[in-house]
Amino acid sequence: MNPLNNPKLIILLCLTLGLAPYFPEPHIWGKIKWIMGGAVGMKPMDYFDLVFHGLPFILLVLFGFNAIKKS
Repeated sequence: MNPLNNPKLIILLCLTLGLAPYFPEPHIWGKIKWIMGGAVGMKPMDYFDLVFHGLPFILLVLFGFNAIKKS
């Protein structure tokens, strides 16, 4: 079985890697707010960080689309 087709693993990745660090706010949320504010001062490392923390959520959306498509 492909681990990327395991919803429990994908949700675990979203809750750990996707949201870490949790305080003062989830890291991905801070990056999204930064981009929505114009991304002033963002460096390539910040964009990589956004992709790194956003990948679990992308996998979750893809898993959801595949589940809908199969049913």
